[in-house]
Amino acid sequence: MKKQIQILIAAASLVGLFATQASFAAGNIAAGAEKSKACEACHGAGGNAPTTPDFPRLAGQHADYLDKALRDYKSGARKNAIMASQVEKLSRQDLQDLAAYFASQSGSLTTKR
Repeated sequence: MKKQIQILIAAASLVGLFATQASFAAGNIAAGAEKSKACEACHGAGGNAPTTPDFPRLAGQHADYLDKALRDYKSGARKNAIMASQVEKLSRQDLQDLAAYFASQSGSLTTKR
């Protein structure tokens, strides 16, 4: 029984690893780094802004969360005039690239392995 539990834990860990890698697959980290320059004014270098409610830290957040948030700002589902104007002209690929880049960064509240 103990061996079966160990196998299940190992399998779940592998699934989590592949899911994390797959979440970056849609976005290009290097392209996202290039596109992130405008973001740094508020969110800090690499997405590590000082903690304030106005400018959240993006570094180390999950790529799918960041992608969804950016799409929601673009569609208007999430309301913020500054963010709406920032993402207005970005393509779907731009949003995925930015999400992948910020997710790949180590933040002061997160660490990457």
